Amino acid sequence: MRGLACVLMFQTHCYDSWLGGDARKTSFLKGSQLLGTLPAPLFLFLAGISFALVTDKLMRKGLTPAEITRAMARRGAEVLGFGLLFRLQEYLIAWGWAPWSDLLRVDVLNIIGLSMILMALLCGVTLLVWSGRSNSGFAIVAAAIFTAALIALLTPPLYTTWRPTWLPWPLESYIDGCHNLGAPQSWLFPLFPWAAFAFAGLAAGFILFSDRARNQTAKTLALFAAVGGVAILGARQLDHSSFHLYSTYDYWHTSPNFLMTRVGILLVIAFLTYAWCRWGLATRGFSPLIQLGQTSLLVYWVHIEFVYGRFSILPKRAQTIAGASWGLLEITVSMLILSLVRTNIDWKKMTNWKKEGQSVQPA
Repeated sequence: MRGLACVLMFQTHCYDSWLGGDARKTSFLKGSQLLGTLPAPLFLFLAGISFALVTDKLMRKGLTPAEITRAMARRGAEVLGFGLLFRLQEYLIAWGWAPWSDLLRVDVLNIIGLSMILMALLCGVTLLVWSGRSNSGFAIVAAAIFTAALIALLTPPLYTTWRPTWLPWPLESYIDGCHNLGAPQSWLFPLFPWAAFAFAGLAAGFILFSDRARNQTAKTLALFAAVGGVAILGARQLDHSSFHLYSTYDYWHTSPNFLMTRVGILLVIAFLTYAWCRWGLATRGFSPLIQLGQTSLLVYWVHIEFVYGRFSILPKRAQTIAGASWGLLEITVSMLILSLVRTNIDWKKMTNWKKEGQSVQPA
């Protein structure tokens, strides 16, 4: 799933950065942008699943709720730190024309790290409250689903009538993505609604790694797909109904219905990728998607500079669809090569070899 997220991310960024003129007015770009609504939810959803896997292992080792909370919050803080370092790198590379406020932009890495810290707190509190009882994993599932739903329901008012304008904008931006522009921005990744995808992944992960589901992975994921299909249809029905909870309805940016649709799509994708990896072409040799997924953070970090940054491989806002597509192919192949280099070279052995060579003294 991470590999799929990488490819969808590449195409979204490449076409957005490079298409120019009449190409920006086509349904082709609109389709690309529609697909672009999936990479960030995929990364956050998978962060939640990975978080559940590690937390479940710590629970089985018998760690206390406080120890689990500290360990997982530390992991989240590390990811948040990477996000801040990424912003610093981008600012330094763009020195001279990037505004200083870019340092405080809320990007997807920031919100993944912050979501992990919040998930650590949720798991710790739930385990503490549920101490001494069985099925603590399902208690976390219920808490995670409730939190995801609460985030979805609170998003519309937090973008309109309940906006925390009393906060300094760098802090408010983590709530509604206002940045320093005075209004929520659709290209940023604040906690509302984005953290909901991480909590949905947390719930899905604890279901997947439960004792009952471990030996029935295919059936569990097929059930996920069925639930996802129901969620998609239910969200569509709610969107087309005359009943609305909020006075301001923005389907594409703040609506719980659109969030429910994307969660449903994620659950369907989870089953399809499992089927692809177990019964599809992924079982017959090298899989570029699996390879990219193994180094998703690296290719995310690097490709941004060659698409949006100072070192863009094509002139921005100046390409035809064909030209931008060729650039997309170059970026995808380059990132795949980078991923292969990262995973197939034993960097530890090379470092040790270099140290051994330096320690040899001439006679």
